[in-house]
Amino acid sequence: MKITDAQQIVDEWIKKYGVRYFNELTNTAILMEEVGEVARIMARRYGEQSEKESDKSKDLGEELADVLFVTLCLANQTGVDLQSAFDKKMKVKTERDLDR
Repeated sequence: MKITDAQQIVDEWIKKYGVRYFNELTNTAILMEEVGEVARIMARRYGEQSEKESDKSKDLGEELADVLFVTLCLANQTGVDLQSAFDKKMKVKTERDLDR
């Protein structure tokens, strides 16, 4: 699936089930919350913090999907073509790191 398709799917979902987008600032705060949940799993499962019993059932994939969902929401509501932005970024990174 292309990122453009994912943006469209999220937009359709918001309109059908979510009713409306939260404003950009609220979605940014939600994104930070979701990233924090990913960070907690990483620090406890793969880092040096001990994983609490209550954290063992957390699904990293689900949390990463939450980050992706909110990122797609922000792209939609700010008019960003994330596919183009991603393609451009990959080109820049490839050219920059070609001789690594």
